[in-house]
Parts: sequence; C-alpha cells; structure tokens
Amino acid sequence: MSGGEVAGLLVAVFWAILVSFLAVVLVRLAQTLKAATKLVTGVTEQAVPLLTEASETVRSAQSQLSRVDAIASDVQEVTANASALSSTVSTAFGGPLVKVAAFGYGVRRALGRRSDPPRSRRPVVVGRSVPAARRGSGRRRDGKD
Repeated sequence: MSGGEVAGLLVAVFWAILVSFLAVVLVRLAQTLKAATKLVTGVTEQAVPLLTEASETVRSAQSQLSRVDAIASDVQEVTANASALSSTVSTAFGGPLVKVAAFGYGVRRALGRRSDPPRSRRPVVVGRSVPAARRGSGRRRDGKD
C-alpha cells in the first residue's frame, strides 16, 4: 500500500465516523423535537379549556360584583331614608313626648306629696363632714373613752 492509499483510507474512515456520529446526533435531536412537540400539544390541549373556564369565572365575578354594588347603593339609600325618618319622628314626637313625660312626673310628685305627711326639711351641706357625736362612733366629747 502506498502512502496515498493509506491517507485516502484514513480520510474515508474519518468521514465515515463523522457521518455516523452526525447521524446519531440527528436521530437524538429528532426524538427530542418529537417529545417537545407532544409536550406542547398536551399543554395546549389542557390550557385552552382552563383559559375558557377562567374567562367564564371572571365574567361571573364581574356580574356578582355589579350585583353587590347595586345592593350596596340600595343599602346606602335605605340608611339615608331611615336617618331622615328618625330625625322626622324625633322632631315631630320628641318635644311633645318630653312635655307629656314631664307633666306626668309633676303630677306624680304632686300626688305623692299630698299622700305623704309633711317632713321637716333641713338644708344639706355638701362637702362637710358630720361631727363625731352625730356619726355614732361612741366617742365622748371630753376625749375619755
């Protein structure tokens, strides 16, 4: 064998090994791309219904929030009406009822004074202490116990 034939043979073997290596790499790459395609397809099949459900849920929440807003405005209106009614009733009946209650109290006191015997009224001084003899402490005035 000559030197040219050996070099040619080595180049041919090198190219065969290189092509085999590239073929294995391309087969692996094709398998990886198939798996990625299946994964993307599965995710898409699951994501579309989830997004549809999420959209329906958001619409439902929005309608519920609009209902709650309507209820809150109705409650606010009822509260304002109740406040106005309360002040109207207080104005209309408050003064006369106080007068009737005061009149009733006065009548009861007047009738109570008629039935009770007259009592002697002594002035009460606030803030002063009662002497020891009146308190009933048992002490004598001369300091001897």
